[in-house]
Formats: sequence, C-alpha cells, structure tokens
Amino acid sequence: MSESKLAKRGLGRGLSALMADLDLDGPAEAKPVKDRTLIPIEQITANPDQPRRSFDAASLQELADSLRQRGVLQPLIVRRHPQDEGLYQIVAGERRWRAAQMAQLHELPVIIRDLSDTEVLEVAIIENIQRADLNAIEEAASYRQLMDRFGHTQERLAEALNKSRSHIANLLRLLSLPDQVQDYLKDGKLTAGHARALITADNPAALARRVIDNGLSVRETEDLVRKQTKTAKDGETAKFSRGSEKDADTRALEADLAAQLKMAVTISHTASGSGTITIGYRDLEQLDRLCQVLGGVGRS
Repeated sequence: MSESKLAKRGLGRGLSALMADLDLDGPAEAKPVKDRTLIPIEQITANPDQPRRSFDAASLQELADSLRQRGVLQPLIVRRHPQDEGLYQIVAGERRWRAAQMAQLHELPVIIRDLSDTEVLEVAIIENIQRADLNAIEEAASYRQLMDRFGHTQERLAEALNKSRSHIANLLRLLSLPDQVQDYLKDGKLTAGHARALITADNPAALARRVIDNGLSVRETEDLVRKQTKTAKDGETAKFSRGSEKDADTRALEADLAAQLKMAVTISHTASGSGTITIGYRDLEQLDRLCQVLGGVGRS
C-alpha cells in the first residue's frame, strides 16, 4: 500500500497490527516475548491522553498483591517519550504500572514500540474496550470513537477485536437511546438487554422508568414495547385507512416490496394522496439488513 493511501487512512500499520501486543494483564502463564526489555519503573510515565481516568482502588490493590508474589507476567507496551529522551511513555498497561508502584517493584518488563500520537490514542481506546468492568454504553462509545476518528468499519473492528459484528452493531444502536436511558444503563438500573428492547419504542425514557419501577425482566420489556408498537400501529392504520379496503394495486405493491425485502410491508393511503409505508422486522439482525438496503446505515 502506498504512503499516500496510508496517510488517507490516518494510520500506518492497521488495527490488527496494533492489537498484536495487547493483552492487558495477561494470562495466568504469560507467553515468552522475544523483544521484552526491563526498564526502571521511575523511567516510565503515564500517557496524558489515556481515555481511562478512574482506577478502582480495591482492584488495584488486588493486582498489586499478585504482582508482589508473581511479578509482572505481561509486559507493558511503551514508546520513547516524545519530549523527554530519558523516559518512556505508556501505550498500554497503565493499570499494571500503577499496581507495580503500589507493590514497590523497581523495574518492569516492557515492549518498546515506535508509535505516533494517533496510534497511541487508538491503542489506548482499544485497551479501554477490553476492560472487564466496562458498561455497554462505554463500550459502544469506544467503538464509535474508533469508527469516527480512525475510519474503521464494524467488520474491521469485529475481526480485530474478536467480536461478532452483530455484537458491535447492537451496542452501537444503544447510542441512539435518550441520554436518560443511557444513564440508567451506566448506573446499572437497566441491562443491555433491557436497553436493546427499548431502542424501537416511541417513548423509551418513559418505558424505561416503568421497567425500573416494576422490576420487569428483559422478556417482559420486549412484550411491553411490542404491545405499545402494536397499539400505535393500529391507531395509525385506523387513521389513514378510515376503514376503506385497499385496492388491488396497493396490495400488489405491498407484496412486491415484502418479497424484495423479505419483511412484512404495509402501505396506507389518505384521501389527499399522502400515506405511510410500514416495514416490520423480526429481530435486530433484520433491522440491520434493512438499514443497509436503505442506505448503508447499518454498515457505517
């Protein structure tokens, strides 16, 4: 690939290559790394642009106790500090670095990589995605940031992060919910399953409050949204059809569209010539396919 094409992409190596060294705190038995180097801990500094700002004290203490007993199994990823020749800046592994300081370790294993500021930010976001305590909205926001800032597609993210494309697509849809509903999800008042069920609701914030107040399950939430949608659809049908029977041309057009989309299609006319087209989908996978047919929305 030419340098000009790489410049247009914004990155010189690609997501999969950047992912190669990332393994956060590492497995129970770390694999040997050929180019790992030991560096005094005082020569290592944090990345000021690290998207993760909070570190749970209890979790850090637990990791520090483990490092004190077993050492750091998985090396940090660092680069030479852009302003200070004698220091190294963390690209991935700040949590381990903080815990190592608590454990009073004197040196840490690192892998030194030559990365640009843009690549450092990308790796930091990827590492943030891999956090075990990340909620669904935070994870979705990280995917959106990778797509908006670096031009990655859902397919590319799914392949590099070892996630299914439907997982990424479903999480991204959560960002379309009102801020109030997203806050409920962040606070643990709703699960991701509840939130996904509310995406197609006409008034997701009001329904979310009902779900929380009544302790509804995901299945009960789906039923609630389904009933609301059916009621609204019946009302619209009554409003536009005014009890009149559809003509043969309209029924034929409905059948053609339904066959083309492989989804239920309803066309309703008013006397003035205006009307509505209603497309029914069985699940979020069908919704994603419909978005692609209507303009590539699901593949952004």
